[in-house]
Amino acid sequence: MDAVVLALASAALFGSMTVALRFALARSPDAEAGALLTIASALLVAVPFALAGEVDLGGTWPFLLAGVLGPGSSQLLFTLAVRDAGPSRTSVTVGTAPLFSVAIALTLLGEPAKAGVVAGAVLIVVGGVLLVGEPGRPEHVKWVGLGFALVATVVFAVRDNLVRHLSLDTAVEPGLAAAATLLAGGVTVAAWLLATRRRLPLTGFRAFAPAGVLFGLSYLCLFEGYYRGRVSVVSPLVATESLWGVALSALLLRRHELVGPRLLGGAALVVAGGVLIGSFR
Repeated sequence: MDAVVLALASAALFGSMTVALRFALARSPDAEAGALLTIASALLVAVPFALAGEVDLGGTWPFLLAGVLGPGSSQLLFTLAVRDAGPSRTSVTVGTAPLFSVAIALTLLGEPAKAGVVAGAVLIVVGGVLLVGEPGRPEHVKWVGLGFALVATVVFAVRDNLVRHLSLDTAVEPGLAAAATLLAGGVTVAAWLLATRRRLPLTGFRAFAPAGVLFGLSYLCLFEGYYRGRVSVVSPLVATESLWGVALSALLLRRHELVGPRLLGGAALVVAGGVLIGSFR
C-alpha cells in the first residue's frame, strides 16, 4: 500500500509541475536553461532528505549514472515538450510510459505478468493513443513537441527500471539516491548548455523555482515508491499524472490549452488504468 500511495502522490506533484513549467516558460522562454533551473531547485528540496538518513556516498555512483538519463536527458526533453506541445498534451503523452516500463520490467526484471496489471497498462496506453488522433488541435501544439514528449517517455521508462533494479541491492537510502540522480542530471544539462552555448543561465531561477520544488517532491515520492514496489505497479500509477496535468490545464490555462472531450477521455482512460493496476497489484 505504501508504494501505491507514494506513486499517486508523485503523480499529483508531477502533473502540477508540468503546468507550473508552462507558467515559467511564459516568463522565461528558454526551455533548456529552464530544465537546468528546475533540476537545481529540485536538488535543493532533495538534499535535506538525503542528509536526514545514513549517507553512503560510496554506493551512489550507479545512481549518478542513472541521473544522466533522468532527470538529465528526460527533463531537458520534457521541458522542450511543454514549450512546444503544452502541458496537457505532454502529460497525456508521458502517460504512455507504462507501455515501455512494464514491457521492460516483465522481460528483463522477471516481474509477474498479472492480467490486471497488463490490462491497466493497456488502458493507459489507449488514453495516449487518443491524443495522437485528436482533431482541432490548437495551433501552438507542434508535432515536434509531442516527439520530444515521446522520447522523454522512453527515457523515463528506462530510468524507472534502472532505479528499481538498483534499489533491490543497495544500502543507499531513497532520499540520497534521488539527490544523486538530480545532481548528475543537473550536471548533464549544464554540460549540454556549455557545449551548445558556452554559458549557463544567470537569471530565471525565480520563474522555475515553483516547478522545481514540485519536481523535487515528486522525485522523492517516486524513489520511495520504487524502493517499496514493482515497476509494473508504480509506473502505471505515476502515469495518472496525466489527469492532473489535463485537469489543471483546463482550470488554469483553458484558453491556451483548449482541453476538449477527446483529451479528457484520454486522461480518464489513464486514470482507469491506474485504478486497475492498484486493484490487481
